[in-house]
Amino acid sequence: MTIVYPYDILTSFPGWSTEFDLLFRQEFSRTAGGSTLAKDFGTPLWRANFATRSLKPNELDVWRARLKALEGSLQQFMGRPFSRCYPIAYPDGAGLGDVSNVKIASINENNKAYRLFGLPAGYQTSVGDYQQVGTKLYQVVDVDGQDIEVRPHLAPGTAVGNAVAVVKPSVPMIIMPGTLTSPAELSTGRGTISFQAIESR
Repeated sequence: MTIVYPYDILTSFPGWSTEFDLLFRQEFSRTAGGSTLAKDFGTPLWRANFATRSLKPNELDVWRARLKALEGSLQQFMGRPFSRCYPIAYPDGAGLGDVSNVKIASINENNKAYRLFGLPAGYQTSVGDYQQVGTKLYQVVDVDGQDIEVRPHLAPGTAVGNAVAVVKPSVPMIIMPGTLTSPAELSTGRGTISFQAIESR
């Protein structure tokens, strides 16, 4: 079977996302009066750290090989926070219902809040949930009735009717150059794999 990119390599990943957060692309300056000013130089990017548990020698070699399919930093994989495979109100998906046809119903003029339709009756959106629209990933920062405010701001081209994933929401990422390590113990051959990743647009 031919590998398709972005590669969904995390489905059986034997580890965790130890960090998953936004990298703000900003520059700071200070005025003569002492005020600190910040300026954006682009939409923030998702960045993450991933690490495995201790792997047996054969497991270690399997995952070293699987990660080689990403060709260093050349190929994309679908990255996501392992802590939020499901919405906060539905641990492990219990009681979640059918969320296969969730879409954007309306978008606020500020381009950072929207409403959804297609959710099961009584569905609860929580601050801290992640949601995926197209190939973009957003985190819920406020819920006011049906209005869901997210960060980062919605990407240009986001429109009413776009599908929204609330289960295993992901974003295309690449491994940051020079961060992939897979050392093994001299005495046992066991080892761990870790790497950093960043959103790739």
